[in-house]
Amino acid sequence: MTQRNAVVLAAGLGTRMKSRRHKVVHEVCGQPMIRHVVDHLKASQVDRIVVVVGHLAEQVRAVLGDEVEYVFQERALGTGHAVLQTAPLLEGTEGQTLVVCGDTPLIRPETFQRLADVQKMTGAAAAVLTAVVDHPEGYGRIVRDGDQIRAIVEEKDADEQIRAIREVNAGTYCFDTEQLFAAVRRLDNGNGQGEYYLTDCAEILQKDGRRVTPVLLEDAGEMAGVNDRVQLAAVEESMRRRILEYWMREGVTVVDPRSTYVDSDVVIGRDTVIFPGTWLQAGTRIGEDCRIGPAARLSASVVEDGVQVEQSVVLGSTLRSGCTVGPFAYVRPGSDVGPGAKIGDFVEVKNAVIGAGTKAAHLTYIGDADVGEGVVLGCGTITVNYDGVQKHRTRIGDRTFVGCNSNLVAPLTVGADAYVAAGSTITEDVPDGAMAIARERQINKEGYTAKLQHKLRGRRMKSEESRES
Repeated sequence: MTQRNAVVLAAGLGTRMKSRRHKVVHEVCGQPMIRHVVDHLKASQVDRIVVVVGHLAEQVRAVLGDEVEYVFQERALGTGHAVLQTAPLLEGTEGQTLVVCGDTPLIRPETFQRLADVQKMTGAAAAVLTAVVDHPEGYGRIVRDGDQIRAIVEEKDADEQIRAIREVNAGTYCFDTEQLFAAVRRLDNGNGQGEYYLTDCAEILQKDGRRVTPVLLEDAGEMAGVNDRVQLAAVEESMRRRILEYWMREGVTVVDPRSTYVDSDVVIGRDTVIFPGTWLQAGTRIGEDCRIGPAARLSASVVEDGVQVEQSVVLGSTLRSGCTVGPFAYVRPGSDVGPGAKIGDFVEVKNAVIGAGTKAAHLTYIGDADVGEGVVLGCGTITVNYDGVQKHRTRIGDRTFVGCNSNLVAPLTVGADAYVAAGSTITEDVPDGAMAIARERQINKEGYTAKLQHKLRGRRMKSEESRES
């Protein structure tokens, strides 16, 4: 039985990143770049994926877990040597083996599929992804013999004539599995780097009378790899543009793509408008007819239809249909804002359930609370949830009105259809339909201002006499 394998090369040191993190775990549009590579391979009907790891292998394993297999390259002796480490797992199997780099997240699933299809249809020992570029510096050059590849020459080993070639190696291959391992076992390291180049397989196979076929990329930008932070930013920009173009074609309005950031796994419904300065982070789902932004950040959150979020942060929460958030609101993890509810300016919600139609218009903190439907929380309302040791919950019944500048000291239950007078600090439960007032009695001291001013004048005169003496 034939199978399609993939070998992902992820054993490089990545020294130019100048990071304690493995190069391939740096994120591109919300996902580690190797996560993109593996997901795109899976989408191209690969049956088995083997990742070659080395330095910082544990970081790669933390990203991919048990969904792939691993082999360890103890010494970085080149790409051919890296592939050879997979022989105990793949050698002797029938079918195809894709070889890809873990730092090239822009190669699309359909490109992997086309490469594999060409190798299979032509019966070639290998199909090599290539691109024609204006500035080929740094890439291996494709030396052709008609419509076949005679050799792939690394730039450091190339003469001036070969360096003038503009068709370059994209670093992605599809081999007949049997021919791959027959070739890599014959590699030598007689080159300027003293490494075993996988690219030398092309010349070995060609001399054996085998076919090595180029597959030209339609978009040369797909082959972009990441070696430093500058290239990381460039790849991020390319993927971000690709993501935004997809959603705009799916019926989403993006007012200014240059200032809008949408991670790769985000889902957005039709007729939603994304305003400038918005960042939709990993795990976020946006419904239809929403208005998000300007200057909004949503992460790992579910937003139902018809929601508005303006100049606010929403993390790990659910916003139900028709509710509004912002401007300048902060919805923290574990919150559920009900249908038609309003979370207004400078309101913070944390681990709280907000009922349908409830309004917290401004300057309010709702933490560890269950708030019913149709509740009005006046300006300055605070659920006092922390006693210095542990958190406690506040429960507020339907249609209750809480006046401005009120403290609700948890654990506390305020019943339905109740009133809390403005300026109150409530420490005991409030029954349904009751009104709670918890204020110090007001005292007016007549003539106090004149007495105070007389006392202050006396102090100033004594101070001046003291300085003169």
